[in-house]
Amino acid sequence: MSRQGGTRRRKYFIKKDFQFKFVLEFCGVVLGGVIISTALLFFFSQDTLTSSFNHSRLVIKSTGSAILPAVIYTNLIVLGLISLAAIFVTLLVSHKIAGPLFRFEKDLQDIAAGNLRRKVSLRKQDQMVEVAEGLNRMVEVLHGRIVEIRDGIAGIKETAIAQNAPDAVIDQLSRVEKQI
Repeated sequence: MSRQGGTRRRKYFIKKDFQFKFVLEFCGVVLGGVIISTALLFFFSQDTLTSSFNHSRLVIKSTGSAILPAVIYTNLIVLGLISLAAIFVTLLVSHKIAGPLFRFEKDLQDIAAGNLRRKVSLRKQDQMVEVAEGLNRMVEVLHGRIVEIRDGIAGIKETAIAQNAPDAVIDQLSRVEKQI
C-alpha cells in the first residue's frame, strides 16, 4: 500500500513518548511565559499607587499588590486556553514528525534484514520526504551493486568450473554466492 498520496493516518499518537514530551515541553514554555509576564507586570507596577474602595473604606496600595489577584486569575485562564490550543497544535505538528520517524524505523528494520527492494514511502505532506527519497536512492544503488557482485561471483564460479578448479574453490564460491 503506497502512502505517497493523500491517505490519512488514523492514529495521532504514533510515538507516544516523543509526542507527550513535545507537548509537555511546549506547555512548559507557555507556563514560563505566563510566570514571567506576571512577575514583570508586578515588578513594573510597584512604584505606582492605586486607590480602591473596600467595604466602604478608601484603600491605597501599590498597583502591583492591587492588581496581582486579577492578573493571576486572568493569566490562569489564558494559560488554560493557550495550553489547550498548544496541545492541539503541537499534537498536529509532532504527528507530522512522529509518523515519518515510525515509518523510517519499520522500513529500516526491513532493509537491515536484507530486503533491498524495500522502499520508504511517506505521505507528500509529511516531513522528511526528501530524506526518504534519498534513502530509497541509496538502497537502490546498494541493491544494484550487490547484483553486480553476485553476477561477478557467478562468472568467476563458471570460469573456475570451466578450468577444472579444485572442488574446494568452487564450494567456497558457491557459499559466498548464497550469502549475497
